[in-house]
Amino acid sequence: MAEHPTHHDAARPAGGGTRPADSDVRPDADDDARAFRELLRGLRVWEAELPAFDPARAPAEPLPLFRRWLREAAEAGVPEPHTMTLATADAAGDPSVRTLMLHDADERGWHFASHRGSRKGRELAARPRAALGFYWAAVGRQVRIRGTVTAAGPEESAADLYRRSPGALAAALVGRQSEVLGSTGELARASDAAWERARREPDAPVPSWTLYVLRAEEVEFFQGDARRRHVRLNYRYGGGCWRRELLWP
Repeated sequence: MAEHPTHHDAARPAGGGTRPADSDVRPDADDDARAFRELLRGLRVWEAELPAFDPARAPAEPLPLFRRWLREAAEAGVPEPHTMTLATADAAGDPSVRTLMLHDADERGWHFASHRGSRKGRELAARPRAALGFYWAAVGRQVRIRGTVTAAGPEESAADLYRRSPGALAAALVGRQSEVLGSTGELARASDAAWERARREPDAPVPSWTLYVLRAEEVEFFQGDARRRHVRLNYRYGGGCWRRELLWP
């Protein structure tokens, strides 16, 4: 996994403040930075035995392999293996990333959901392309997916929501996702009211709730190796079929 470069620009943090000059840095700041770097260098990955992956035996299409890898991650004890990162970009091309749950993966694509008015919903409306990322540390595996995103209709979106837990419905009923929150007390009151309504009306309508489906154009499977001989198998879709290729790690 590549390291991120350090930014040396003079960007202002939220609130309009400026970054402190060198003379304003407290004396123990260097010690804190050094300790943090030592912590990072001391962390270890993939010390347990990792599964083998023979790309020559991989299926012709990525979906069966993805389903098998997610199942094997769950069997290996990976917590919440269906969580994933979703990367989107706004109309200007500025990216956003967040973690959410996969709702399904079928011949149509990879399914997830949110409110249309959320940040991800607004960005997908402006630029309907996205990338997904799964990482299952216990088995040293990653899956990266990229493609176009379409919004399902109201009936399918509602059905997706009602298949989930009462807590998911209550969270959806709270709504206002990504808006500025005045206080945690305001959230608590709205959440209590939403939970009560979800219990009273298990089919309460949430018009903004939208199911999205990412139709993959590229799916990469990464199998980590303790000796850094990682296996990367990439699927690309074009001309009506999938093509496979190996990538250097």
